[in-house]
Amino acid sequence: MCCSGFLKMMMFIFNGIIFVAGAAILGVGIWVKVDSNSFMGILNGVEAIPPQLSQLANVGYLLIGVGAVLLVIGFLGCCGAMKESRCMLLTFFSIVLIIFLIEVAGAVVLLVFKDVAENVFDSLEGEVKKSLGAEYGSDESLTSLWNSTMEGFQCCGYKNYTDFNGSPFVVQNGGFYPSQCCNGTSFGKACSQSAAHLAAELKMVDGCFTKLLQFIEENSAIIAGVALGIAALEIAAMVVSMILYKDIGTKA
Repeated sequence: MCCSGFLKMMMFIFNGIIFVAGAAILGVGIWVKVDSNSFMGILNGVEAIPPQLSQLANVGYLLIGVGAVLLVIGFLGCCGAMKESRCMLLTFFSIVLIIFLIEVAGAVVLLVFKDVAENVFDSLEGEVKKSLGAEYGSDESLTSLWNSTMEGFQCCGYKNYTDFNGSPFVVQNGGFYPSQCCNGTSFGKACSQSAAHLAAELKMVDGCFTKLLQFIEENSAIIAGVALGIAALEIAAMVVSMILYKDIGTKA
């Protein structure tokens, strides 16, 4: 009885943590989905988008799905232990095992994507520059998305301010560049080419390509750490659920 009570308590602890982790992953998934929509909107004018990059739109759905299922299995595990239901415990074990395998596959995808991300984004340079040069300042949607991206990441262009050379914005503003390219020194107004060049030379403003790679790398490390922690909890929960399953069967 003492051992059984301890195992039940462990199930409550494990599943409570899994439930909270599921809520966190669900929130991150929603955020990733919203953010990826904005990023993919920037690329609408790009003629050739690598298939690897288009899969970013699916990452949010994957996180939302995993988070929602973790919420369900957290609740299911607690109920199965409390009611001593072999059916619920077996269902709990099966679902956790499936989720664990999906997470392993997802981790592999993230590791592979991290290795090829720089090459993928680098291959977009010519198309993105072409899009910026032809439409930034004339296409309201593209201009707004780029402004939001540059403000959010504190960056300028794809690689630097020269990506805006010959763009409608520069032409309409007498050779002046977006304010984001000058490290905020222009106080929200367009700035001269010399100011943008100085900011780029002094590394005060990085290109959005560099900032995006940093963003992916930083968040990949966080996601990987969280995934490892959740995987360890899931393995422990599966072991405990099977012990309880066997124990309940012995009592019957």
